[in-house]
Amino acid sequence: METRQSDIWRQTLEADEDLASEVSLNNSNMTEEEREEILQELTKLEEEISTLKQVLLSKEKQHAELKQKLGITPLSEFRNNFSRGWQDMQSSTAYKKTSETLSTAGQKTSAAFSNFGSAITRKFGDMSMAGLELLFPRR
Repeated sequence: METRQSDIWRQTLEADEDLASEVSLNNSNMTEEEREEILQELTKLEEEISTLKQVLLSKEKQHAELKQKLGITPLSEFRNNFSRGWQDMQSSTAYKKTSETLSTAGQKTSAAFSNFGSAITRKFGDMSMAGLELLFPRR
């Protein structure tokens, strides 16, 4: 793997050097010494990046192993995150205000339907009384 990575880096450096030579043609203010210094700095940075990637990969592997030892699965993490998110949302001001508003609207709607139902019942009652009076007129 080391050899393969070094081959990749060598190819990348060669491509970068080609690009740098094109840039240097466009930037005639730079001396050869400055160019070499920048290329060395670039090479050093790329090596540091490669090292950091390797360290990160190692840390991620260690992280996964520790979670596995604790029995933490992706599903349990998802459930915990979802539960925590739900609790956070319910404790937010916006959720509380929305909940109160919907509760009030529900109460008003319920009262309106109740009044509407009572009015309909009264009308049917009035209509049936009028129908009975037509069938059986008062003497």
